[in-house]
Amino acid sequence: MEKSGCSSSAGGSYPQKNAEILSSQYGINLFLAGLLLTFAWAVHAVGISKSHLLSYLITLMLVQLLWMLWYLCRSCTQRRLIRDKDTHAGARWLKCGITLFAVITLILDSFKIGYYIDFSNCLSPTEGIFPVTHAAHTILQVYFLWCHAKDIIQSFKTLERFGVIHSVFTNLLLWTNGVLTESKHQLNEHKERLITLGFGNITIVLDDHAPQCNCTTTTLCSIFSQGIYYLYPFNIEYHILASTMLYVLWKNIGRKVEHHQQHKTPFKFHGITVGMIFGLIVLTSTIAIVVVYLIQIGRSKIKSELALTMFYLHAIFVLALMCTAGVIALLIYRLEDRSLDNSKNPARKLDAELLVGTAAGSWLLSWGSILAIICAQAHPKYTWYNLPYSILVIIEKYIQNLFIIESIHREQEKVNDDVKTLRIVTVSRGSTLTLTPSYKEIYNGHAAQDAGELPCLFRGSICARERDGSSGDHEGTSQGDGSGIHFASEFSLCSRSSVVDNKRRILKNIAAFLFLCNLSLWIPPAFGCRPEYDNGLEEIVFGFEPWIIVVNLAMPFSIFYRMHSAASLFEVNCKT
Repeated sequence: MEKSGCSSSAGGSYPQKNAEILSSQYGINLFLAGLLLTFAWAVHAVGISKSHLLSYLITLMLVQLLWMLWYLCRSCTQRRLIRDKDTHAGARWLKCGITLFAVITLILDSFKIGYYIDFSNCLSPTEGIFPVTHAAHTILQVYFLWCHAKDIIQSFKTLERFGVIHSVFTNLLLWTNGVLTESKHQLNEHKERLITLGFGNITIVLDDHAPQCNCTTTTLCSIFSQGIYYLYPFNIEYHILASTMLYVLWKNIGRKVEHHQQHKTPFKFHGITVGMIFGLIVLTSTIAIVVVYLIQIGRSKIKSELALTMFYLHAIFVLALMCTAGVIALLIYRLEDRSLDNSKNPARKLDAELLVGTAAGSWLLSWGSILAIICAQAHPKYTWYNLPYSILVIIEKYIQNLFIIESIHREQEKVNDDVKTLRIVTVSRGSTLTLTPSYKEIYNGHAAQDAGELPCLFRGSICARERDGSSGDHEGTSQGDGSGIHFASEFSLCSRSSVVDNKRRILKNIAAFLFLCNLSLWIPPAFGCRPEYDNGLEEIVFGFEPWIIVVNLAMPFSIFYRMHSAASLFEVNCKT
C-alpha cells in the first residue's frame, strides 16, 4: 500500500504526477480505439460489424465491474477508517438525477433484451449480452457513485488512477455509442422530411441497420424498436453525468484538503414563486410546441413551414426572456461588494469548463446558420426567423455562463448571522438586556473574546447602556437613550437586511426561472425537434453530408449543455 501524505517533498509527489499522466494517456488511447471502432461501424467499413463494437464495449464494462467490486470490498474492510471527503463533489441532487436517468436506462436495456429475443434468429449474440451487461454495470455504478463519489483516495493511488480513468472513458464510449445510434435514427427521419419541404435535389439514401429477418411478434417489435429511441436521450445524459462524477473522483486522488465543512444548502420553494410560475409556463408551452412540431413536420410543405415558424418564434421569445433575466442578475452582482472564493476545487472547475466547452456546440451550429442565411441565394420565409434565433442562442449562452460561473464562485453572505442576533437579543423599556443561554455560549467563547468581535446591534446596545450607566443622568433618561440607540441600530440592520433579502429573492427567482427554461430547451433536440436538420437551408449552402457531420458532432454537446446548465442553476438556487 502506498503511503499517503507522509512526505511533502517534491520527490514524493513526482511519482504520483507520473501516474496521473500515464493513466490519462491510457484512458485517451482506450477512448480513441473505441471511437475509431464506432466510426468504422457507422460508415460500414469492410470487416467491421456491430458485434465487434459491442464486444469491445462489453469488455470495458466487465473490467470496470471488476474494479468497482474490488474497490467496494476494500472499502468494506476499511470502513472504520476516517477518510477525507470532498464536500463539493457528489451533491445529493446530482445523485438523485443520475439515479433517475439510470432507472430509465434500465428500462431501455429491458427493451433491447426484448428486441433481441424477437429478432434472435438473425442478430449476433453480443446484442443480447450487451444490454444484460450494461444493466449490471448501471446498477453497480450508481451504487458506487452514491457511496464513494466524495472519496479522496489516499491508498493504492496509482492503481486507483487507472481504475477510475478506465471508468471515465468507458462511460464516454457508451455515451458516444448512444449518441451515434440515436443520431442515425434521427438522420433517417430527417432525410424523409426534406423531400416534403421540396429539397429534391439532395440525394436521399437511408442508412438502415434493421435486422434482415421477420419479427416473431410484430406488435412487440414495433413497441421495442420505437420505444428504444425515445429512451436514448436519458441514457445519453446518464453516461455523461457518470463520466463527470468519476472524473472529479479521479482528480481528487491524493489531493490535500482543508478540513472545513461546507454548509448544507437545501433547496427551498419559498421565495421563488414568481420564477417557478414563469418557468412552468415556458416548460408547458415548450412541450406543446414539440408535440405539434413532431406531428406537423414532414406531413406537407405548408405544415412543415408552419411548424418551423412556430418553433422559431417560440424559441426567440424564450431566449429573449432568458437574456433579460441573466442581464438583471449580472447587474445585481455588479451592485454588490462581495469577494469571490478562488480556492482550488476540481468539481467547481469542471463545472465551469463544461459550461464553456459544451456551449461551443451550439455556437458552432448558430454561426453555421447565420452564414447560411447570409450566403444563400433563395430564402424561404421561415428561414428569416432562423437569424434572430441563432444570434440569441449565442448571446443567451454567453450571458448565462457568466451568471452561473460567477454565482458558483461567490462566497455566501454573512448577513444571516446578524439577523439571528436580532432575534436573540431582547431589549425592553424598564428592563435590562437579557441573552439566551445559546447566545452567551456563542459570544462568550474564547474566539469572540480574543477578536473582540460583536454584532453591530449587540455592540451598539451594550455601548449605549455602558455610557448611560456611567454618566450622572437620571435612570429613566439613560434607559430611554439606550433604547433609542438600540432601535436606531435595529432599524439600520433591518433596512440593510431587507435590501439584501430583496436582492437574494430576485436572484433566486431568476435562477429558478433559468433552471426551468434550460429544462425546456433540453426537450426539443433530445426528442427529435431539430430545425438545424429540417429547415434545409444549411444543407444547400454547405452541402448535405458536411452539414450533417457538423450537426451530429455539435448537437450532443448542445443537448448536454442544457442539462448541465439546469443542474448548475439548481445549485445556484440552493446557494443564493
